[in-house]
Amino acid sequence: MPTTSSERIFTPQRLAALFPPDRANAFFDALYGDAEDGAYDIALAFDGEHDNGLEFSFRLTQRPGHCLACNLTYGLPQVFERHPVIDLPGVVANIANALGRAETTRWRLLPTREMSRTLHVIPLLVTFG
Repeated sequence: MPTTSSERIFTPQRLAALFPPDRANAFFDALYGDAEDGAYDIALAFDGEHDNGLEFSFRLTQRPGHCLACNLTYGLPQVFERHPVIDLPGVVANIANALGRAETTRWRLLPTREMSRTLHVIPLLVTFG
């Protein structure tokens, strides 16, 4: 199956640069005062193109010895929207920059989806106007 130009742009390396793996530790350090208390790692993934934009997701992967299903991941979209460590406006601005898009960029998070006991995802829709 051929890859789209967006798939060629949003490689695993680019996604890790847009949302570095160590940001999860900084997030938990800000929330709990200790990164070790975090139950999951957070990674940004590219999921594809849609009508007037792109779909990404934050993938929450259970850390060894922790319980992802026991954590309140369903309230995270509201937390992610405004948490300065997650910095969604900055992430979205960097996504637009990677595409060379100058027009207005809008984004929204969808509700958390439980893919398995060890993986939950928070979809991020980015549209260009």
